[in-house]
Amino acid sequence: MRFLLDSNVLIDADRDYYPIDRVPEFWEWLLHQAAQGLIRVPVEAFEEIKDGKGRLVDWIKEHKIVLLEETELEAGPVSRVVEEGYAHDLVDDELEKLKADPFIVAYGVALPGQVTVVTMERSKPNRQRANRHIPDVCADLQVPCIDTYELLRRLDFRTDWQQR
Repeated sequence: MRFLLDSNVLIDADRDYYPIDRVPEFWEWLLHQAAQGLIRVPVEAFEEIKDGKGRLVDWIKEHKIVLLEETELEAGPVSRVVEEGYAHDLVDDELEKLKADPFIVAYGVALPGQVTVVTMERSKPNRQRANRHIPDVCADLQVPCIDTYELLRRLDFRTDWQQR
C-alpha cells in the first residue's frame, strides 16, 4: 500500500505545523518513505505546488524524482471519478474548479487496494457537484482516504525516526 499526497498535505505542513526550516526531520522522513515506495505525490498535485514560490516549491522540485507517482493515469478512471463523484454534467467552470482532485482520487480507482489518498480536506457530505471534497468522493468510489495525522500514525512518524 502506498499513500498518495494531495498538495494540501505538503502546503499545510510547511505553512502551519512542520515548516521545512524548523522541522527538517518531517521532510527527511517523507523523503525516506518515498524512497521506500510508501509515499508518492501525483503529478497533478506536484503541478499545483511547483508554480508557486518559496521553500516548499524549491523542496518539491529538488526531490521530484523521489516523490512523483510513476503510474500514468488513463482517461477512464478520471472520467469515472468526475461523473460518479462530482456530476456527469459539469460545465467548464466547474471542471476548472476541481483542479487536481479528481485525478488524485482516480489513482485509487485505477489501482484498487494499492493506494490510499491522503488529504487535509474534511468531509462535507452536503456539498454537491464541483464543491464536493475529496473524502466524500473517495467514500462514494470506495477509495481509502485519510488525513496527514492518520498517515503519521500508520507510518509511525517520530522526530527521532533516524535513530531507531
